[in-house]
Amino acid sequence: MALVAEVERLGRRVDALRVVLAGEVADRSRPSRGARGLAVSRGCRTPVDLIERLTQVSGTTARRRVVLANDVRRDPFPGGDRTHARFDLVAGAVEDGRIGIDAATVITKGLTPLLAHGSLDELRKAETELVAAATGTGPDSTVPASADSVRVMVCVWQAKLDPDGLDPAEDRSMAVRDFRFGPERNGLLHGSFRLMAEAGGRVKTLFDAYLTPTTAPAFMSDEERAAAEAEGGKDLRTPAQQRHDIFVAIIDAMARSGQAPEIGGAAPTVLVSVRAEDLESGHGAGWSDRVDAPISMRTVRQMVCTGGIQKIVLTSEGRIVRLGSPERCFTPQQRRAISLRDGGCVIPGCTIPAGWCEIHHVTPDRDGGPTHTDNGVLLCWFHHRTIDISEWQIRMRHGVPEVKPPPWIEYFGTWRPATKSRTRLLDHLDTPPD
Repeated sequence: MALVAEVERLGRRVDALRVVLAGEVADRSRPSRGARGLAVSRGCRTPVDLIERLTQVSGTTARRRVVLANDVRRDPFPGGDRTHARFDLVAGAVEDGRIGIDAATVITKGLTPLLAHGSLDELRKAETELVAAATGTGPDSTVPASADSVRVMVCVWQAKLDPDGLDPAEDRSMAVRDFRFGPERNGLLHGSFRLMAEAGGRVKTLFDAYLTPTTAPAFMSDEERAAAEAEGGKDLRTPAQQRHDIFVAIIDAMARSGQAPEIGGAAPTVLVSVRAEDLESGHGAGWSDRVDAPISMRTVRQMVCTGGIQKIVLTSEGRIVRLGSPERCFTPQQRRAISLRDGGCVIPGCTIPAGWCEIHHVTPDRDGGPTHTDNGVLLCWFHHRTIDISEWQIRMRHGVPEVKPPPWIEYFGTWRPATKSRTRLLDHLDTPPD
């Protein structure tokens, strides 16, 4: 531990030299020097480009050094006339190796916009307290704060020194807010988003509700749940993967809630097209609305099981000659009844509530299974997607769902009634044993 701390301290001293030298390169490459500038004379467009070529660091790293140097560099070379840095206390802490580039950048970047608004005394006080927090020399704590913690403190100082600046900042954020869908690559839809701060807070809070130890793990496939149990209950998915799975479940629940606006006179519905012979054989590909890449037949069957099917007959030229009625669609009344009976995903250990679940045909339509409450059970998105390949078994006995665990859970598995309904569980408590 001592060695880790000492090496980091030495690294901060080296970083300080990197910043000083980056500032010197930038100064000798300033536009006023023209063709005599250091970067241009070496065939580089900017000092950042020159530093990148000399050191092989990323352009982002080189740019960060140059920007920080402009705020904290003092002239260390003969003939220099810059005896004080713009943020002199930060400069001293960087030179001494007491704070690193991360913390220094957070402070200078956060206080720079305030130079045109706050008084010099207030800015000096803010810089003093932030440096003290970062170095652990403040009156309230002797433990140095991390760069992330310092960032939070900077936000507080921004609100204190320029409270009127919050409205223009929010107006700028409002103008550039976005949620973009990008290209599809390797079966993944890429995109980006920039959320307003309060919107981001809502999203994070909802994610946190499902990522807390008392709730997690949630929305797991059977393979992931097995791996987690083998590791003592530890969720092996990355936080990003967990958030993806939560996001998909939220979208499904919202689309089924009845509160989403209609499209073409109906609730938002994803259309999946597939050739009849491919659906019958189980081989081939399907095509989902608004997605360019094909989807597997396993995914098609899951979506058909959930949303039903409508047969459309076309001629070889593409003319529609027969339009069948929607089939295999559970009515809202049937869904409410099944939700009341099952109370949630029927797979033991799954905590997904009824409102977030899909309805699965226990006996498939191709095998003569009816769209009836005696043949429908609640499954979460993951368990529904993997039910054909997982080793969980589901059957209906006198209209009551029963499940049988995989051999890796219970080698000689037995069929057991499955429900998360508290009313039915209360009935089980009142039922005398056989």
